Amino acid sequence: MSYQAAVITVSDKGYRGERVDTSGPAVCAMLKEQGFEISYTSIVPDEFDMIQAELRKCADDLKIPLVLTTGGTGFSPRDVTPEATLAVVERETRGIPEAMRAESLKITPRGCLSRSAAGIRGRTLIVNLPGSEKAAKENLSAVLDAVAHGLDMLASSGSADCAEKPIPKKEPVPSLDAWLKEAKKEAGAAGCGMYLFHNGVVRETAKAAVREGAENTAPVRGMRFSYDAEKVEAAKKAALAMPGIQYVRIWLNSGELQVGDDIMLVLVGGDIRPHVIDALQSLVGEIKQHCITETEVY
Repeated sequence: MSYQAAVITVSDKGYRGERVDTSGPAVCAMLKEQGFEISYTSIVPDEFDMIQAELRKCADDLKIPLVLTTGGTGFSPRDVTPEATLAVVERETRGIPEAMRAESLKITPRGCLSRSAAGIRGRTLIVNLPGSEKAAKENLSAVLDAVAHGLDMLASSGSADCAEKPIPKKEPVPSLDAWLKEAKKEAGAAGCGMYLFHNGVVRETAKAAVREGAENTAPVRGMRFSYDAEKVEAAKKAALAMPGIQYVRIWLNSGELQVGDDIMLVLVGGDIRPHVIDALQSLVGEIKQHCITETEVY
């Protein structure tokens, strides 16, 4: 199930326009990758009453299931986001900030200094994230899967099954040599003058560093990976419909993956090189953008 989310940046300088907010947009991007709809964003100063007002607006008026704040969780005298949050929530969810701090401590001993809080108001879950873009992303990554399950529980009319779901086993990686032998036995093989393949692997460098040029990102320890089989099949059919393409085969992994594990294998066969290159690039792009869910683990 997908949910609406709000992201509130708490920053005096951001509110005055003296600093560009990067943590808020980064959190929004992470949520969108996981299927959330960002229905509200704002920047407020480090003012207790204004923070409370924004949280109440999102929970009571807008009925947004997930509200994330960034900033105001440190030791500065004006860092009052946790206090404003605790004044608004009706039930604390202490396990969420505990999990975030535990994950932060794996990266820096200063992780224990975060005062982030979390709690429930009505059917809205409110979670504080640090103001640093890097720390906000690391903290959110540590709890996002659990938060999604918590939202399912909040949305349900009764209790929900909290038993931990078993982690799917990694799929055995197929043999590319075997794939090629099988492809050449297919009916359309006579029309294939070239086969090209793509092999995706879990890398240590974070996506944000590769795609956005983000600096000082923590090394990736692994990835939670899944896919939508129906969308993958639709992408395959679209690739087969491209000019000159005679053969397409796709394998995708799933579950808890480690750095170096294979994510996907894609094999495309067609008449001439330009056609095969175009189809392979289009297919891999479609899979990455619309068919898979990948959450980096730091």
